[in-house]
Amino acid sequence: MSGDRLTRPIARRRVLAMLAALYASPDIALADPIGPVTKLPLPRYASLKTDRVNLREGPSKDHPTKWVYERAGLPVEITAEFEIWRRVRDSEGVEGWVLHSLLSGRRTALVTPNKTGENSSIYVRASESADLAATLQSRVIVNIRNCDGAWCLIDGDGFKGYIQQVKLWGVYPNEKID
Repeated sequence: MSGDRLTRPIARRRVLAMLAALYASPDIALADPIGPVTKLPLPRYASLKTDRVNLREGPSKDHPTKWVYERAGLPVEITAEFEIWRRVRDSEGVEGWVLHSLLSGRRTALVTPNKTGENSSIYVRASESADLAATLQSRVIVNIRNCDGAWCLIDGDGFKGYIQQVKLWGVYPNEKID
């Protein structure tokens, strides 16, 4: 009993010291995690390499397939790594595990994926007052060429232009891509 009384203040002091360190160095607490396999940031966006990708319940071929993607270039968000497997999330929030070899670092995005039937304007310059370059329907996959945090230069089959970054799923808010 008396040993408990002695260790409680020590434990409290340790917790308070850790909290003080985190308060003094908020960058440490807020730093993006790094993937244990690739040493790349987590989460991050990637795209599907092929038009047939199995999304599995766990990180092995022994786990059942939850879903089969049939759309090469579809953007996904990598949220975890385990050996040759990557846990991904799609634009609808579905999560599962994919073989790393079926993913590409090529950046793509979906145009307004949650606004079915809505068209989005693509401009010749990064301005709503610029001439219209194209109009795209929701869920169109586009290639990301660069983003400045507000606008992205995109292209695809028969179009090229600028779209507001907030209309894309596959790019983080305010993310800059060169």
